[in-house]
Amino acid sequence: MSLPTMTATWPAYNAVTPRTTLQPAPAHVGLSSPVPFRSALNSRPQSEIGSDASKPKKVEWPPAVRDYVRRAFDADNAIKGISSADMQMKLKATISFYAERDAHDAIDWPTYPLPQELLQEERRMAALTLSTGAQTNGHANPLSSPPTKKRKSQDSEELAALQADATIPPWRKTNLGSRMTFDAEGHTDKRHKKNAASGDAFSKFDQADLDKRRQRFQLGNNSNKTTPPWGSPRKEEDDASNAPVIGTNQALEKSYFRLTAPPKPETVRPLHVLEKTLIMLRQKWKAEKNYNYICNQFKSLRQDLTVQHIKNAFTVKVYEIHARISLEKGDLGEYNQCQTQLKALYALGLEGKPEEFKAYRILYIVYTCNKSDMNDMLAELTLADKSHPWIKHALDVRSALALGSYHKFFKLYLAAENMGSYLMDMFIERERLNALANISRGYANVTLRFLTDELGFDNDETCREFLESHGAQNMIEEKTNEKNGVHFQVKLRDVATLFESLRAAAFRKVDIKGQI
Repeated sequence: MSLPTMTATWPAYNAVTPRTTLQPAPAHVGLSSPVPFRSALNSRPQSEIGSDASKPKKVEWPPAVRDYVRRAFDADNAIKGISSADMQMKLKATISFYAERDAHDAIDWPTYPLPQELLQEERRMAALTLSTGAQTNGHANPLSSPPTKKRKSQDSEELAALQADATIPPWRKTNLGSRMTFDAEGHTDKRHKKNAASGDAFSKFDQADLDKRRQRFQLGNNSNKTTPPWGSPRKEEDDASNAPVIGTNQALEKSYFRLTAPPKPETVRPLHVLEKTLIMLRQKWKAEKNYNYICNQFKSLRQDLTVQHIKNAFTVKVYEIHARISLEKGDLGEYNQCQTQLKALYALGLEGKPEEFKAYRILYIVYTCNKSDMNDMLAELTLADKSHPWIKHALDVRSALALGSYHKFFKLYLAAENMGSYLMDMFIERERLNALANISRGYANVTLRFLTDELGFDNDETCREFLESHGAQNMIEEKTNEKNGVHFQVKLRDVATLFESLRAAAFRKVDIKGQI
């Protein structure tokens, strides 16, 4: 059965051509979530812990945070000398810090330093402080100097007081009244003397140098975001770290590198250069289809927009085009990063295609089988949203699967607009196995043509390849009769158990890449 060519109905500026021919669905690849990954994300912020600790409150972490945790546990990002336990502790502290302030969406997690990098920088700065602070303003560091040198560093008044005290007989030093009544004033004086002594030792460090080191450390680890998890800097330092960068770079192409320090203006491209870059990238994508290059350039473009705090219609266009290209290539990780940012940009009232990406989001949640996110999504939709044809199509897909109507589902699959068919390709194999398991319960034998029509295949050959790739090659027979001529028959009853097991395995798999 040949399919009619689908006409693109989405914006002309888009650099991606919607799918015109349906390809076999890609295999569903399963990934099990590593134990440290779960433990890190299951650590709840203090603000969400109630008096009843036996009833923990489930926390739905943003996708960017989940990807940040995954990269933290990636073996390629391990740093020698940073133990896994220390890294996990730092990771929990960082995530909890921003969770308590409800600031997860304000952090650019793809560029935020990993916990092992934060620990490495902290240790480096601590070592630098000890080494450079030992000799400041000509005074010895009281933490590293021998005990005999402390006496020499004391001033003349302290020495005179000690000498005078040494001439007083021991019986005159005892305050019997204080011992009997626990005189508060006497104890307060002792505490003041003790604090003054420790303050005098600390004053031997140059305060200006300490402030400079503290500022360098905080700026080096917190490029342009909110309060860092290792402390609360002064307001002036916080304002400096949050100030947007004004780019001066004029190059159209620039590779993406994760920021580990505040960006320099000469490495950031201003808005008018970024607009030219987008035009160039659209042309290159149409001509070359080199996804690795395009993805790298788009990430760099998005980074330059972020560090300059640019949020306008152009920003929306960049994220929309990158999301569509990622969907076309099946890169759900990049798509989900774009989807998350687009949701925040649409909330600002910026011009774009929110209906199109709301429909994609519904289909994505259908793929992840996340009932909680689906309930949240349905609660956000307005009556106008539900009447929009793109969003209505996505809701019909959800409804068909919820009701088990595979016949309606595959008709919706063939009628998907824009990039919806690419998203449905992510879970089409899973639903075909589900439909085959249901069909095998009610039919003993069916024709191959029947399965081709019911499961939304392009032709009989594609349907046969699907069945054979799942172990049903011996159940396809060639039949001949006067009415239908030569045709193929599938003995479903003999493979019913096989399809039941395949369906169970398909729904057990969870692809955590890019998952919400």
